[in-house]
Amino acid sequence: MGEDLLTDRPDDIPLLADTSGMKQPSTARGARTRAALVAAARRVFERDGFLGARITDIPAEANCATGTFYKYFSSKEEIFTAVLEAAQDDMLHPGMPHADGDDPIAVIEASNRAYLVAFLRNAKLMELMQQVALIDPKFRELRRRRGAIFAERNARRIAELQERGLADPTLDPLLTSMALSGMVSRIAMDVLVPQLRELDEVVEVVTKLWVNGLKLTPTS
Repeated sequence: MGEDLLTDRPDDIPLLADTSGMKQPSTARGARTRAALVAAARRVFERDGFLGARITDIPAEANCATGTFYKYFSSKEEIFTAVLEAAQDDMLHPGMPHADGDDPIAVIEASNRAYLVAFLRNAKLMELMQQVALIDPKFRELRRRRGAIFAERNARRIAELQERGLADPTLDPLLTSMALSGMVSRIAMDVLVPQLRELDEVVEVVTKLWVNGLKLTPTS
């Protein structure tokens, strides 16, 4: 998959967003208002894009005053960070177990499917993240570091398969991980999002490419 194929839940992966320094509500009502603003911001960003979105559109979408926005957020960038924080658990699929005790081909197929379903569920936000990465060096570096950690985790799983004699031992695990994971992420954006092919067909093809790329030997 694009990020954490053949991995456990990535608890050691850097968060997409850190809102610890932001203003936090002190009441339950304030928490509800802030959550409504974050939900409204996601709708506005997905509708208008990051650059096209205006701060005034966000409280309007949430049916509250513009002044309310500034009680919790200082800028468009800050509320976008809050949007990512709210979505980041949903954007990572639950992960799959190590390949040790399972059929690795079945693990790859299930993980590809889980990733692609999660990607489709958050496709517009994925596109927004690409936009923001182009204009925000800090966010771009954060995405790069996250991607590197996911690639390293997948590489360890590939190395395990090589040690078990199930995968091509001549492959560099890290480069292979980067190439195959990048392939799945790209096809998700370029094929699934515009609905050029059905999910099942894409899952079948990318899984075959993983299996063929690794020269994976079935365990049964």
